[in-house]
Amino acid sequence: MNIGRLILRKCIAVGGSRNITSKAYIASSTYIENKHEGKSAVPALSKSLIKSMHLQPLLRHQHEQLMATVHLECKASKKRKKRSVGKTELLAMGFYNVTAYTTAEEYDLESLLDALREQKLYEAKKFFSTDNLGLEQDVLYVTAKYQVGEEVRDIFFFREGSVVMWNFSEIEINNVLAFLKPFEKDRYLQPLIRSESEIMPYTYVPSSAIDVEGDIVPTEDVISAFFQTGKFFLISNADNFLPKYTFSNALSTSIKLGIWEATLDRYINSMEFITDDMKKGRRIRMSRAEVLRKTGELLALRHAINLSSDLLDTPDFYWDREQLERLYVQVCSYFAVSRRTKVMNEKINHCVELAELISHNLNEAHNTRLEWMIIILIMIEVCFEILHYIDRYYGKDVVAYDDKDNIVKPAAVH
Repeated sequence: MNIGRLILRKCIAVGGSRNITSKAYIASSTYIENKHEGKSAVPALSKSLIKSMHLQPLLRHQHEQLMATVHLECKASKKRKKRSVGKTELLAMGFYNVTAYTTAEEYDLESLLDALREQKLYEAKKFFSTDNLGLEQDVLYVTAKYQVGEEVRDIFFFREGSVVMWNFSEIEINNVLAFLKPFEKDRYLQPLIRSESEIMPYTYVPSSAIDVEGDIVPTEDVISAFFQTGKFFLISNADNFLPKYTFSNALSTSIKLGIWEATLDRYINSMEFITDDMKKGRRIRMSRAEVLRKTGELLALRHAINLSSDLLDTPDFYWDREQLERLYVQVCSYFAVSRRTKVMNEKINHCVELAELISHNLNEAHNTRLEWMIIILIMIEVCFEILHYIDRYYGKDVVAYDDKDNIVKPAAVH
C-alpha cells in the first residue's frame, strides 16, 4: 500500500496547509521512486506530518481520528511478521488457519445470539461464563451449519470485543466482521482492526503419537492438545472445544493488548510536540482542559490493562484445569504478553509523569495570572483611594473671582 498517497489524499480532504501537503507529497514521491527505501522513509515523513498537524489547533481538535489513521498506516509498515511459512504452504502441509480480530470495546452478545438464530447460518453451541461465580455469560461459541470441506468452522465471540474464527476464508471473515457491526460498542478504527489481527496455523494429529513437547511416544498417556513452534496441534477424533477455547482466549488477549499498545503509541505521538516545546523553552500549547482529558485517557488505559483484564494473571477459568492452563500460559508466552504488559506500564508511568509535569506547569501559570490580576485590581483600588483622598482634603474650598480677577469670597464645596 502506498502510504504516501493515502496521507496526501487524507490531508487534502481536511484542508491541510501547504507545509503539510508538501510533506505528504514527498512521502508519496519517495515511495514511488524507490519502493525499498520508501518503506523506511515514509513512516519518518508521516511522523513529521502528524507532528505538523498537531501544531495547527483546528486540525488537532477536529481531526484526531484522521491522525490516528495515518499513524496506524505508518505503523503497519514496521509490524513484525507473525510467521515465516505462507498460507498456501501451510494448507499443503495439512494446516488450517485460525484468525483473531478485536473490533470494539465490547459486544452485545445477547443481541448477537438472537441475530445469529435469525440468520440461520451458524448454530449456537455454548453461551457460557468464564467467571467462577457465573454472574455474566461472556463467551459465545457457534459452529457453521453448512460445511465447506472436511474441517468444521467455529467462532468464539468474546464480550470484551474480540472474535476468533477457525478455518474461515477471507470472504467469510469479512462477512462476519460486517455482521458484527450493529452489536459493537465503541468500535475501533478500521486500520487498527486490520493491523492488530492475528493469523495462526493449526492441524490435527493422532492421539497416540504425541506428548506435551510434540514428540513421538509409544504411550497412551497423552494430552488433548499442545502448542509448538507457533502452531496449534489438536487431537483428531476428539472433543476439542476446551483446547480451541483456550487457544482462542490467549489469541484474543494478545490482540487486545495490541490494540492498547497502538492506543498508547498514538497518545505518545500526540504528546511529542509538547516535549519539543519544553526542550526549546517555548510556551506549552495546550489548555488545562486538554491536559485533563489526556490524563483521563491515560488513567482509563491503565485501568483497562491492570484492573479490567487478565493480563497480569491467569484467568480463573483455568484454576482447576491444569492442562488448559499450561496451554494458555504457553501461547501467552509465545506472544510475550507479560513482557509487553510490563513495557506498557512503564510507558504509561512515564506518560503520567509528563502529564503531571505539564499540569503543574499550567497550574503555576494560571496561578501567576490570577496573582497579577489581583495585584492589578489592588492597584486600581489604591488609585481610586488616592483620588478620593485628594478630593477630600484638597478640594474643600474653591476660590471665586470677579470680572477683574479679584478674590471675592471663598465658597465651600459640599
